Amino acid sequence: MKISEVRVRLLPPDQKGGEKLRAFCSVTLDDEIAIRDLRIIEGPRGLFVAMPSRKLMTRCPSCGTKNAIRSRYCNDCGRRIAGDSARKDASPRVRRLYADVAHPIHARARDRLQRAILDAYERELEASRQDGYVPPSFDDFDDDFRLDVDDAIEPRTARNRRGGFGEASSD
Repeated sequence: MKISEVRVRLLPPDQKGGEKLRAFCSVTLDDEIAIRDLRIIEGPRGLFVAMPSRKLMTRCPSCGTKNAIRSRYCNDCGRRIAGDSARKDASPRVRRLYADVAHPIHARARDRLQRAILDAYERELEASRQDGYVPPSFDDFDDDFRLDVDDAIEPRTARNRRGGFGEASSD
């Protein structure tokens, strides 16, 4: 596996606040495969790379709409979802709230990937400290990164509930 390209988008200081999220990045492997939405996070032992993930969902028994695992009420029909679908006595698969979309198979690959990403992050951070720095513009980065985190920016409505913001959903 050859890491062909690493693109880093630093978060502006005003968006960081007290959060530990420092940047988003995309990686291209062998000039053929792209992995987007990796996150660079400041942890208790320093910087690390978090792989892209998705929130695990369960279906409402009444209407069949997908809801987050620990939801108490359905996002569509508003009915109470019986029990806690992520109870501590549930299986480990159900207790998890997120699942990786892409991840390295072994530690050696993770170390290579993380080192390449953190090196690119350090270079971009250093470049950002120079006079006249203009952050790179990438088509594959979402300008509103919080949108995927909690849908707090635009409340879910009947118009955009199933497919996001005007997009059709195949689920």
